[in-house]
Amino acid sequence: MTEENSQRLLPTGTCWCGCGTETGVGSFFARGHDKIAEAAFIAARHDGSVARLLADNEFGPDAEESVRAAALRLGGWIECSVGGCPYAGAEASVRKHEAKPHEERR
Repeated sequence: MTEENSQRLLPTGTCWCGCGTETGVGSFFARGHDKIAEAAFIAARHDGSVARLLADNEFGPDAEESVRAAALRLGGWIECSVGGCPYAGAEASVRKHEAKPHEERR
C-alpha cells in the first residue's frame, strides 16, 4: 500500500456508488451496489473495458505476474483445496465453492 492510499477508509452511511442510498452500519455500499460502482469506475476510467483496466495496471497476457497470481499473493485470495481445481477467490467464496461437487468441474 502506498502512503497516498494507506489511510483507513470509513463508511459514511451513504452508498459509495453515488446513488445516495442510506447504508447499514459498517457498510460502504447498498446491497449489490459495489458491483455497480466497479462497473461505473471501469466505464469512467478505462473505456468500459476490463482488459484496458488490467493493461493500465500492468496485468495481461505478457505481464510478469497475472492479476490472479497477484490476488493470491497480495489480495487475500486463496485457492480451492480440491486437487486439480483451478478456482480461486476470497475465502468465503472458495469455501462455498468447495462445498459443491467437483466431479463435473474437471
